[in-house]
Amino acid sequence: MYFYRKSLRTRIFLSLFLLVLGASVLIAIVTVFQYKEEAQDYHRDRLLRKEAAIRENINYILKTTTYPVETAQIPLIFKEKIYEIKDIHSLEIFLYDLNGNLLKSSKPSFFKDTVLPKMNEKALNALQNSPTKSYIKEFEEGGQKYQSSYTYITDSYFKPLAILNLPYIEDDGFITKELTEYLYRLGVAYFFMLLVATIMAYFLSKYITRSLKEISDKLSETRFDTRNKKIHISDTPQEIAVLINSYNQMIDELEKSAAQLAASERETAWREMAKQVAHEIKNPLTPMRLTVQSFQRKFDCNDPDFDTKMAEYTNTLLQQIDTLSSIASAFSTYAKMPAQQDETLNVVKISKLALDIFNEDYIYFFSDEDEIRARFDRTQLIRVVTNLVKNSIQSVEQEKPENPRIDVVVKMENTFVNISVSDNGIGVPEENRSCIFEPQFTTKTSGMGLGLGMVKNIVETYGGTITLVSTQEKTTFKVSFPAMI
Repeated sequence: MYFYRKSLRTRIFLSLFLLVLGASVLIAIVTVFQYKEEAQDYHRDRLLRKEAAIRENINYILKTTTYPVETAQIPLIFKEKIYEIKDIHSLEIFLYDLNGNLLKSSKPSFFKDTVLPKMNEKALNALQNSPTKSYIKEFEEGGQKYQSSYTYITDSYFKPLAILNLPYIEDDGFITKELTEYLYRLGVAYFFMLLVATIMAYFLSKYITRSLKEISDKLSETRFDTRNKKIHISDTPQEIAVLINSYNQMIDELEKSAAQLAASERETAWREMAKQVAHEIKNPLTPMRLTVQSFQRKFDCNDPDFDTKMAEYTNTLLQQIDTLSSIASAFSTYAKMPAQQDETLNVVKISKLALDIFNEDYIYFFSDEDEIRARFDRTQLIRVVTNLVKNSIQSVEQEKPENPRIDVVVKMENTFVNISVSDNGIGVPEENRSCIFEPQFTTKTSGMGLGLGMVKNIVETYGGTITLVSTQEKTTFKVSFPAMI
């Protein structure tokens, strides 16, 4: 599979190169095999021709001899003639009787030194069982290949007299030389063909993959948020042209989708901003309304603390009015709402002050210390506390327990300020806990679900965290942010 991990250009080049190389090797193998087959057929045909010529000479001698034409007289008949036949045909001659015993040979020393005076049993049986009454045996001796033919010699009445054996040496020197020269010429021709094929494969693969590479480069540069360029290439194959047209159409569709998405995002952003602004404006209006109602209910001009209470009511209203003013300013400049004004605050005092707008008698405030200082925006800290308490009030009103209770606890743990708001209300279901702080998430029939999300953003802006622990008996939101030591 390593080949398929290569680039298309490399695969095309290697495929053409290996195709030509494989073809040359295959032709060379077929040529060698063909030469060997032709050489074998040549030697067999040559042996048969010599055998036929020698048989004619022997038949002539048998017709003209003065000896009786019998098997026993064969050595006398061919006593001198066998050497003449050998010289004429340049081939050793052996004559055996019908049982395979040697009668006469043109090379007597051959039998004394190297050959047994008995015909090979296997050759004798093969000759006797042959329908053509002839047999050719191939063997190798001393690194030299031989063909040895066996056939019957008959009298004028076609009666077998003896067995003629002709050993023939397969001399392949000339054929081997021809084969070597042919393979050399074939190798030279294929070397130049391979060189030409390599060059053609290189340029062909480069031409085929040029368009694909440009398409690949364009695809890698394609971005949804930028204007993408189309591909314009001339003289491309039909398949590549279809691919380029598909890419250009995709770019047109992508630009349309990008424009639609941008418009949708702008519209969504404006909607989200409008929702957040409405929510932010609503937050100060609620404590302002509660403050005015409290003032109406508790107003007594004869109260000795009248001036002090009037100052508190006035300060509370002014703070919320300032918050509305900052929201309006932030919205007009597309800035964060409201603008962050860090200052050193007494968290205990500000948290307690934030609870003054609530009239519920089941809200309890606890703190082991009178002063815990931190760097925080005053308005945003009030917003954090009031949002958490309002959330708990709504939870209690939904559950309506016999003894409703909301506990607000401010304390110092290590280097962090912790503000915990607990209630015995309806609680938060398990499936909603992972998304309770997401913007616009709400389980209420009214409201936009921005309160807890806004609290989370404010707290995280100051390097803090907000967590939720909810059971059937109690639900606690815990805000933690760095304190000033």
